[in-house]
Amino acid sequence: MNTKINNFVYFCVMNNQIEILKGIHPGLFLEHEIKRRGLKKGDFARSINEYPQTIVAIIKGKRRMNTRLAMKIEKVFGLEEGFLMILQVYYDISLEKNRKKKNHPDTHKLRPVLFWDTDMDFIDWEKQKRAVIKRVFKMGNEQEKDEITRFYGRETINNILRNYVTENSL
Repeated sequence: MNTKINNFVYFCVMNNQIEILKGIHPGLFLEHEIKRRGLKKGDFARSINEYPQTIVAIIKGKRRMNTRLAMKIEKVFGLEEGFLMILQVYYDISLEKNRKKKNHPDTHKLRPVLFWDTDMDFIDWEKQKRAVIKRVFKMGNEQEKDEITRFYGRETINNILRNYVTENSL
């Protein structure tokens, strides 16, 4: 009987952790764990017999986590088997929902160089609106600022930029 209770409690804790992390790329979690443990990405990659470029690409969200690599990382970090793949699946679900919504600005009006560090198809325009607005209003041209203003609305833009100025003036 104790085993059933322990398994149930473990399931609830694991489910709660996943609920918090749903929709993030497993690379973000991996980067956090590597930093938390004071490791260097290249050294970590070599320690699990992987190319550093592979680990960096996953951390940057430019590459998917695969099962073989997930199992290696989970073993080294003492994570529950399948944890990173569950994150990948929820991330993929999030991307698919965003694609179906088509709720995004007209990306033809935004220069790809403005988002050099990510693929615009994978931006969650709602969750990341603060970062998008700050970036466009810091480095964008008038057409890009107009498109972002059209998409989010002047009030949202003003609130975010006002908070950004306040945060950076302290």
